[in-house]
Amino acid sequence: MSLTASWQFWALVAAVFAALTAIFAKVGIADIDSDLATFIRTCVIIVVLGAILTVSGKWRHPSSIPFKTWLFLGLSGLATGGSWLAYFRALKLGDAARVAPLDKLSIVLVAIFGVIFLGEHLSALNWLGVTLIGTGAILLAVF
Repeated sequence: MSLTASWQFWALVAAVFAALTAIFAKVGIADIDSDLATFIRTCVIIVVLGAILTVSGKWRHPSSIPFKTWLFLGLSGLATGGSWLAYFRALKLGDAARVAPLDKLSIVLVAIFGVIFLGEHLSALNWLGVTLIGTGAILLAVF
């Protein structure tokens, strides 16, 4: 299996981009409202993704997408928007090095929600990792 076919590779790439997001956003919101900054970032994302879909030929007719997909991607979009608005507000008010780790408590919540709502199973070692992540995030943010 190639490296780029691995979920671990793409998760690490996502982590690098998430880290850059925090740093670039902290600098970018210095002179504007955090909600306006979130809007600008969202517009950039729409343009870039639209270009990617066009170049790769991945556009689909909206009616070919099942209702359940629309519903849950719509809910995901609302959750993403709420997350981004809160994250940018936190970055405006706090240090990136302390805001980002606290935001990563989402890892702990995803583990809990995955077990409760998706029926996923985590081993004792996995739960230890989740606990350490949560503890580390709190230590970075609070102390």
